[in-house]
Amino acid sequence: MKTERIISIDQFRGFAILTMALANYMDVVIIIPAWLKHAPDIGLTVIDLIAPFFIFAISLTYGLSFHQRLERDGPFKTYNQFFVRYLAIIGLGAIASAGETAVGKNPSGIDWGVLQAIGMAGLITLMVIGLPSIYRWLIGAGILVVYQIILDHFLLNLTILSPHGGLFGSLNWGAMLILGTALADIFHDQGRLKKYFPWASLTILAAGIILALFIPVSKHRVSSSYVLISLGASALLFLLFHWLSRRFNWKGWFLVVWGKNPLVLYFLHYLIIGIFFVPGIPAIYQAAPAWLVLLELVILIGGVSAVAFWLDRKNIVINL
Repeated sequence: MKTERIISIDQFRGFAILTMALANYMDVVIIIPAWLKHAPDIGLTVIDLIAPFFIFAISLTYGLSFHQRLERDGPFKTYNQFFVRYLAIIGLGAIASAGETAVGKNPSGIDWGVLQAIGMAGLITLMVIGLPSIYRWLIGAGILVVYQIILDHFLLNLTILSPHGGLFGSLNWGAMLILGTALADIFHDQGRLKKYFPWASLTILAAGIILALFIPVSKHRVSSSYVLISLGASALLFLLFHWLSRRFNWKGWFLVVWGKNPLVLYFLHYLIIGIFFVPGIPAIYQAAPAWLVLLELVILIGGVSAVAFWLDRKNIVINL
């Protein structure tokens, strides 16, 4: 990959982690307006697009990393390494969710967080990543159809109660990642196919909008219309980052540094939010006034950024 392409991917990954930190802080703060929080069920806010940002960031490097390792280490080591990686992400997510449940952040009692959804999506994608793009397009689309049928007829109530759709919702998160890897193949193509990346992204977004006329858009349900809209929007936003880095040589080092150690920063931001939340005093966090919210956001972003830049200065990159 060319240098600017790597930079744009790191920028986009860093943007996804940064916005995740902001969204998780604002989730229960009363003064924050509804459009800066997750839609309660049917509907779509800007915050509902953040997890798909990170899913698409993964898809941009999933296939490249897999095939490079496959050529270097062979099938057994490659599949084992990816399997352990995403299984570990599920385990780390379970630890984070258990902490949320312990302090009362999961009233439904179902502690299935974003890391579990990402980990399961990674495992599902691992089963098909070795196939040509056309088969991944078909498999991803097939999962969207089957998932929506099962959701509407059998598992709607359980899925709505489960954060990020629960275990069943992982199927459509997996579809998002599978389709994302097929879309990434277009982006990474060194021939004429690359120029179709913007049009493919727009087509996915348009398909999701049309589908939304028949299937409600809902992150909680991980509905198929939500998957297509958020995937298309993520790809177009990434395209903006890539265009800025290539056209204007924009480095975006702040975001790049955030993107180098995403899991470390993800856990760190939860620890800082926990400092505000665990005392159980609403005036400190949930019912905090505007000035205190701004102060806590400065502490949150400043603290995580300090660690991110320290890791970068020490040339430490912690990957699973």
